Amino acid sequence: MAGLTDQATRPILDLLRRVDTPTVCNAIEVIDGKRGFDAFTRGRVLASDARGVLVGQARTARISAAQPPTDPPETVRARRMDYYRYMATGEGARLAVVQDIDPQPVGAYWGELNTTVHKGFGLCGALTNGVMRDLGDLCLGFPVLAGGIGPSHAFVHVTEIACPVQVFGLTVAPDDWVHADRHGALVIPKSHLPELPAAIAKMQRTEAIVLDAARAPDFDFARFEAAWTAFEAART
Repeated sequence: MAGLTDQATRPILDLLRRVDTPTVCNAIEVIDGKRGFDAFTRGRVLASDARGVLVGQARTARISAAQPPTDPPETVRARRMDYYRYMATGEGARLAVVQDIDPQPVGAYWGELNTTVHKGFGLCGALTNGVMRDLGDLCLGFPVLAGGIGPSHAFVHVTEIACPVQVFGLTVAPDDWVHADRHGALVIPKSHLPELPAAIAKMQRTEAIVLDAARAPDFDFARFEAAWTAFEAART
């Protein structure tokens, strides 16, 4: 993380693990000083753990499962081992971001075996547009955010490693910082990381202006209008 020591990084990551992805989206807007940005997923994701939060640098790959691989078996195996070697390397917080390139993903790459292996490598979870299975046996503490659920791994095989990938409309490059939960995922600009704690705190303070007013027993439109005016002034 450019500009931050490991000691400075730790509390930032601890904070990011305690907040949801919509909060980080809003905090990025606070840093940018404007509403809206586009580095987030589109559509619905399926979460193996509704409370799971993924925060880390992306280890990326592409897979396919609809048809058997056309490469020789020894090539397929070598690429698989290269994939696992790549996933096992790296320091700090990491997560797997794996794109299934099939037009309609059918092969469940993420099950009991792969979640256990990847957690053993030190990764915090997986983000994929592909398929997961073994829902009752997935490795505890390794959340998976997937595009579907299915019974079989089909002909799943690795096609590329350490490459830019696209999941749910979001492009993720190797080592991008990603925050993800049951809402979806986003890429955090590296330059924003040191500013996120202050931005999250500011966002929570300003939202409290409206939330506290709305929860009061004497809340009405006049109080809403006053609170909203104060909210708009505080967040800019």
